[in-house]
Amino acid sequence: MRLQALGDSAVVFSLGNEADRTVARRVRAIASRLRCNPPAGMSEVCAAFGNVALFFEAGVTPPPAEVLAAIVAAAAAGPAATARPRVVEIPVLYGGESGPDLPEVAAAAGLTPAAAVELHAGAEYFVRAIGFAPGFPYLGGLPSALARPRRATPRVRVPAGSVGIGGTQTGIYPQASPGGWNLIGRSPGRLFDPRDKSPSRLEIGDEVRFVAVAEADFSSPTENLPEPPGPGIRVRRAGALTTVQDLGRPGWRASGVSPAGAADPFSLRIANLLAGNAEGEPALELTQTGPELEFPAGAVVAVAGAPIDGLPWGRPVYLPPGASLRLGAVSGGLRSYLACAGGFGLPRVLGGGGTDLRAGFGGLGGRALRAGDWLPLRRTEPPRSPARWHLDPRLQPPVEGEVELRVLSGPAAADLPGWTERAFRVGARSDRMGLRLEGEAFSRPPPGDLDSFPVIPGTVQVPPDGRPIVLLADAQTLGGYARLGHVISADLPRLGQLRPGDQLRFREVGIEEARVRLAARERRLRELRLGLEGCRC
Repeated sequence: MRLQALGDSAVVFSLGNEADRTVARRVRAIASRLRCNPPAGMSEVCAAFGNVALFFEAGVTPPPAEVLAAIVAAAAAGPAATARPRVVEIPVLYGGESGPDLPEVAAAAGLTPAAAVELHAGAEYFVRAIGFAPGFPYLGGLPSALARPRRATPRVRVPAGSVGIGGTQTGIYPQASPGGWNLIGRSPGRLFDPRDKSPSRLEIGDEVRFVAVAEADFSSPTENLPEPPGPGIRVRRAGALTTVQDLGRPGWRASGVSPAGAADPFSLRIANLLAGNAEGEPALELTQTGPELEFPAGAVVAVAGAPIDGLPWGRPVYLPPGASLRLGAVSGGLRSYLACAGGFGLPRVLGGGGTDLRAGFGGLGGRALRAGDWLPLRRTEPPRSPARWHLDPRLQPPVEGEVELRVLSGPAAADLPGWTERAFRVGARSDRMGLRLEGEAFSRPPPGDLDSFPVIPGTVQVPPDGRPIVLLADAQTLGGYARLGHVISADLPRLGQLRPGDQLRFREVGIEEARVRLAARERRLRELRLGLEGCRC
């Protein structure tokens, strides 16, 4: 059993490289016992392949390594998972438009398509992990004759329910998403429903059998997310990318659900405090350019993060009934956060109110705002006297010039000595999943993991092309690329403010400095809370 740090707020215990049926059930049992008897400050635990990852609350120092090792060893020494595994049958319509790669997979195996279907549907599979996307199962047990490398060029959109082969594994895409696996069929069954208490239909250790069905028995998965009625804000113009975000939805990594949330959580917390809300209340994340909004009933709003044209930074502003707010370009960063007093009257999904763009749930229908949208507000009586104060701009200095990000060393750093001495530039293809860095590529990037490994926002990965990717708020829960390091929690807000073209460097620090920096950030927020309470007296 090996222990690895995952940034400054998580650790991973590895039980070995072979995630067979026995190991899958073992890590599932260990994770279950840790949920029942968690170490102090643990927020969630996730089992995937041969790993058990323990995540701790922000600002909580995890117990020493030897203490954690003893806790996990005690859980591992418990009774083995001897209960008969759950068997789940998955109907599949093979071939045709549902499985466009089936002929190629069959030909590579020296089989007819019908024989390949019989071989695939006749095997017994088991869930090695849930990850990549919410509810996506990595299944072991694929007959070796059907093994195929991932496609050289991933598809931009794989339909929901598609059954694919990637290497020696098979899997099912619960939602429409990009993907590089070879598609051999499609299932009408729903594998993930964020409205359920247990959103993922499958869990690690489950047994899976595929059942071939005819086209007459196939019906596509549907999604019905009603838009809530009520008074609120009318969206006249949406801006470049405006989403509802909060501080994320931790606790669902075992179902493949990323915590997600604001790319700059520090700014979201400040905006909410200015508006008189709880710090984690959902707010609008405005990227690059802001929206045009109408307030039929009036509201008190506040903006924090990068300054934006059209609204004073760092103080609450009263908008009378019928007011319009036209927000323009963001400067000194990439993202601004607009909070409304009282908050939005949107439903919580898996305990969170933010938008998961990849999974398509949360916020307003799981998508960015569009012109014509109606954002319901929880009604509060707004104060009509304008604030006569504003925050000290030094609380949130602009992100400009060459930015330094502090990192904790990762397992692949030893293979690329001096990597922190390089300068990088944020590439145009960056998004909420991650920053794609440009500059001199690593000529011989270290190999990644045979099986995917837990990753977090701030993880610095190196894909085979040698150009690093720094994961952001919408990062997947598992990744297979080599891990150079992890941006410390205190620097994640600055990471979320970098825009394409910005220059950055990394500086390696130790775990103690990471914790000191995080404590200092939280101290500034406590001082802000106290100051705002004095302003409202």
